[in-house]
Amino acid sequence: MLHHTPLIATIVAGLGLAFVLGAVANRLRISPLVGYLLAGIAVGPFTPGFVADQGLANELAEIGVILLMFGVGLHFSLADLMSVKAIAIPGAIAQIAVATLLGMALGWTMGWPPGAGFVFGLALSVASTVVLLRALQERRMVDSERGRIAVGWLIVEDLAMVLALVLLPALAGLLGGSFDPATRPDDPLGARDVLTTVGLTLAKVTAFVVLMLVVGRRIIPWILHYVAHTGSRELFRLCVLAVALGVAYGAAVLFGVSFALGAFFAGMILSESPLSQRAAEETLPLRDAFAVLFFVSVGMLFDPYSLLRDPLPLLATVLIIVAGKSVAAFLIVRAFGYGSGTALTISASLAQIGEFSFILAGLGVSLHILPETGRSLILAGAILSILANPFLFAALDALRARAERARAAAATAAAGPPPPVQDPELPELVPTQLSDHAVIIGYGRVGSIVGEGLAGTAWPVLVVEERQTLVDRLRGEGTEVLPGNAADQTLLAAAGLERARMLFVAIPEAFEAGQIVASARAINPGLRIVARAHSDAEVEHLRGHGADEIVMGEREIARAMLAYAAAAVGPPAAAAPAAEPGREAPDAT
Repeated sequence: MLHHTPLIATIVAGLGLAFVLGAVANRLRISPLVGYLLAGIAVGPFTPGFVADQGLANELAEIGVILLMFGVGLHFSLADLMSVKAIAIPGAIAQIAVATLLGMALGWTMGWPPGAGFVFGLALSVASTVVLLRALQERRMVDSERGRIAVGWLIVEDLAMVLALVLLPALAGLLGGSFDPATRPDDPLGARDVLTTVGLTLAKVTAFVVLMLVVGRRIIPWILHYVAHTGSRELFRLCVLAVALGVAYGAAVLFGVSFALGAFFAGMILSESPLSQRAAEETLPLRDAFAVLFFVSVGMLFDPYSLLRDPLPLLATVLIIVAGKSVAAFLIVRAFGYGSGTALTISASLAQIGEFSFILAGLGVSLHILPETGRSLILAGAILSILANPFLFAALDALRARAERARAAAATAAAGPPPPVQDPELPELVPTQLSDHAVIIGYGRVGSIVGEGLAGTAWPVLVVEERQTLVDRLRGEGTEVLPGNAADQTLLAAAGLERARMLFVAIPEAFEAGQIVASARAINPGLRIVARAHSDAEVEHLRGHGADEIVMGEREIARAMLAYAAAAVGPPAAAAPAAEPGREAPDAT
């Protein structure tokens, strides 16, 4: 008997089909994200065959958004956020204004009233949290200056959309919606309601931020430290998930803040704890799985036949999202004195729309401000812009690689072999001048011990580390550091591996470590490479990519225990031979 289990069916169909189509997309050398969206279209209501539960898919997708923003918060600090406020606040507001005006112009050409065009343009102005962060994570930019600007920009957009969602019902009458002026003859435009709503919303957001900074900063790390001391990994993982989901839900219910913003603040508060790295590792598998379901849920909204019904308005909508917003963001970032590389990265990151756009469009339709056609264009525009986003980043990567090749060729023609290539937008990435040195990849629990051990030797040491707080600390201590992820070929080339004595790959992710080992081996075939692993399979994986020595933690723990036993009570005696039947065993004495 087949039970009615829509939740299980939605998860199985969504993840299963996303895996198949994502693998096909990866095989075709395009982003797996495209496969996830196509999986959503396949299980959506507009295509034949199985139809997944849209409501359940949306709620599962929200969990992905929460865990994704929580993970980003774990890599951020309040100082990081404040460091980009000078560009993130005015930049996001200006870009929202430009996109809204472009949307109003398109609405006017279609004969919509100004209120409908305003809501339409506002929905086109805000980027998807998940798409933006996935693009930055794939290129390991979240901890870079570009990443901090993009995330700060995103936070401002989220706050603006929270304000828009609570103000829209109060402004419905003014915007031509369902508000009836007769119900409030002394205030026909609802001005008092607007002012009250704005004040209440700002007060709630302020109260949430203050609560997190004053109370959450003390309680959340204390809870995690208490659970960590129990020694139970299961309880620790459960605690991290409870904090991330609980704070996000509480922020939404009690303070009217979005799930994403609540989760971001929870992660940012926890980032000050030494347990933040472990918390990030515990949430990673669930975060990735639920993020995939987000793209599946978005794909389910897409009606392929809308491409035929309204081709020209849809084309104009996509151009506003992909071209209009991008040009505006590029010019804004350049106006603040940043280079073209940063401006292009921010532009590509924002050239799509997502979850807030859907919510805003739904509210606009329910208040009779936005016509149903407007919501259809927003949904179709979101799908097409998200599909196009990986290709925009691929084009950006190709443009950057072309510029690097041209610069290298010019350097070769002028003065012989070029120096290791570096991104002109990241002046802190200066190629090392060290030689006969040790390179440590990752300065976490293992890498820091290796670094401390090498500090007393004559070996020069270079550290490659992603987390900016550790980079700043090590530089303050006089250690040479390259900030970023060693899987980046540009960064690895700057580490001087061709002159190095030894490479320590101390990061726990074996797949990424294998890539680093293979790249390092290609740069210097004679380099001694030591890596870490957690299983026999990881040992074989790393050895196959060229590591000379792989240290498996569990095996070394067992050896240390046996060594301690031998030192304390002597080595265990050899087992006595088994006695034959009917004969006593020989006397051990």
